[in-house]
Amino acid sequence: MAKKKGEEQDFEEEPNFDDPEGFVDDVSDDELLGDFLRQKPCESDGVENVIVVDNIPVVGAARFPKLKGIIEKIFKNAGTIVNVHYPKDEEDNTKGYAFVEYKNQESAEEAVKSLNNYRLDKHYTLLVNRFADFQKYSDIPKEWSPPQPQPYKVQNDLYNFLLEADAQDQFCVVSETVPGSVQVQFCQNTQPEPTELLKRERFTDTYVKWSPKGTYIVTFHKQGVVVWGGSSFVKVNKFAHSNAQFVDISPCEQYLVTYGPNGQKIVIWDIRTGAEKRTFVSDGMSNASMLRWSHDDRYVARLVDSQIQIYDTTTFFLLDMKSIRVEGIRNFSWSPTDNIIAYWVAEEVDVPAKVTLMAIPKKTELRTKNLFNVADCKIHWQKSGDYLCVKVDRFSKSKKEKKDKKDSDVKFLGMFYNFEIFHMREKDIPVDSVEVKETILAFAWEPVGSKFSIIHGEPSSANVSFYETNKGQEPVLVKKLEKKVCGHLFWSPRGQFIVLANLQMGTFEFVDTNDFSIMKTGDHYRASEVEWDPTGRYVVTGTSGKVGWICLSFNSQIRRTH
Repeated sequence: MAKKKGEEQDFEEEPNFDDPEGFVDDVSDDELLGDFLRQKPCESDGVENVIVVDNIPVVGAARFPKLKGIIEKIFKNAGTIVNVHYPKDEEDNTKGYAFVEYKNQESAEEAVKSLNNYRLDKHYTLLVNRFADFQKYSDIPKEWSPPQPQPYKVQNDLYNFLLEADAQDQFCVVSETVPGSVQVQFCQNTQPEPTELLKRERFTDTYVKWSPKGTYIVTFHKQGVVVWGGSSFVKVNKFAHSNAQFVDISPCEQYLVTYGPNGQKIVIWDIRTGAEKRTFVSDGMSNASMLRWSHDDRYVARLVDSQIQIYDTTTFFLLDMKSIRVEGIRNFSWSPTDNIIAYWVAEEVDVPAKVTLMAIPKKTELRTKNLFNVADCKIHWQKSGDYLCVKVDRFSKSKKEKKDKKDSDVKFLGMFYNFEIFHMREKDIPVDSVEVKETILAFAWEPVGSKFSIIHGEPSSANVSFYETNKGQEPVLVKKLEKKVCGHLFWSPRGQFIVLANLQMGTFEFVDTNDFSIMKTGDHYRASEVEWDPTGRYVVTGTSGKVGWICLSFNSQIRRTH
C-alpha cells in the first residue's frame, strides 16, 4: 500500500567518503592529473616567442628607419618575424633595446644562440636573451646550495674491437623476420664462416647506422634515436627527437645530428653527454639544408640563401659572428683532410661561373678558377685530400623554352664536359683540365693513390677511362676499357682494386688497376648497393630480395651468401 505524503520512508544508510583516521594521501596531484595540469595557463604563456635585444644604438626619429631596417634584416635570418617593438622616450629617441616577436619558439631560440654577442659595428655588440628568462633569473634563491655529486658510472669499453688480433671487422644485418618486427644480427667477419656476436629482435623500428669509425651504432625509434656501443652493444645515450628520419655523425664521432620531418628542427647533440648543442629550423630535407662537417669536427656549416654559415663547435656560434655571403653560390664541400672549403658560383650574364677554394677560419681565398658556358658543376674531393676534381657540364649554346607567359626553361645544346683537377699539395694549387665529349655516367677518385676513373658514352656500351695524376704534370690517360655495360664505380678504400657495377642488371667486374686486368665477373640479381669493408679485403653486394646479400673477397671470390 502506498504511503501518504509526509509519512516516514525507509532509506538506506548513505556511504561515508571520508578518509579513515590517520590516513596519509601519498598520491600527488601531478601523478593523478599530470596531463590536465600541464594545460593550466601560466604567466609565461605567449612570451616564449619573444626575445629582448640590448645595446642597440640610441637614435632619433630621422635615423630610426635606417636602424629599424638593419636590425630586422639581421634577425629575420633566425625565422619569421611577427612584430618588433622599439621603446622610445619623450623626445622620440630609442632607448637602446627592442623586443622581437617570432612566429614560433624555435625561431626565438635560434636567434638567441646565433645572434647573441653579434657585432653590429666596432662600437655596438648586441646582447640577445629570451624574454621568458628574465623571470627565471629573478627567481634564483639568494642562498646557493652546492649540487650533490653523482655516483660514478663505469663506462663501457667502446674501443674493444681494436684489440681483435686478426683485425676482423664487425658487420650487422638488418632484416624483417615477421611483419612489424625488425631483427638486427651482429657478426664478426671470421673465416671460413662469420661468427654471430649478438642477435636482437625489435632492436630498431626502421634501420641502423654505423658511426664513421665504427665506435657506435644508431637505432631509430618513434620517440627518437639511441646510440649503442661496446662489446655487448649497450646503450651509450638516447636522444629525444620524435620521428627523426635521418642522422649524421661527425667525422671524429663527437657529435650526432638528428633530422626531423619536413618543417621541423635539426638538432646537434654531444654523443657522450647527450647535451643539445644547437638547433636549426628547416623547411624541408634537401642537399642545401644538410649540415657539413670539417674533417676535425671543429666546424660545421650549411648553405642558407646565398650564404655559407660556418659554426665554431667550441661555442656553436657563427664564425666571426657573421655568415659568408656569396651571391649565386650553388654548392660547397669541405676538404676531407684540411679546413678548406670548395664552392662554385653559377654563371650570370657577362659574369663567368667560378670555383673558389677558401681557407677556414681566416676566410682567405687560396685559388679561383673562372669557367664559361656552365650548366652545372659537381665537386669531388679525393679521400686523401691531395686532389680536387670539379666536373663541369658545359654547353655550346642555349635557348629559352617558354612554359607559360611568365616562366621559361633554359635548354642547353651541344653538351660536353670538363674535369678541372686541382693539385692541392703543390704551390699556388695549379689546375689541369680534361675534356670529354661523351655523356658522363660516373666519376670516382682512387681513395689512396693518384688515379681517377670515368664512365662515359652510352649506358649499353660505355667506356671506362682511367687517368693518372702526377706532380707537375697534366693527367695522363693510362687505360680505356671499352664496351662495358656499367654505370657505377666502387673503389676499394685502400685503392688499386675497383668494381665496375651495373645495378640494374646486377652484374659486376673486378679490376686490378696495377695492370688493368679483369680478375673476375659476377652477378647478383636485382642488387641495389655495393659496400666495401674498411680494410679493402671484402666487398658486399646487397638487395632487399630473397637473396639479401653476398660477401666476396677483394678478388671476387664468394665467401658467404645470405
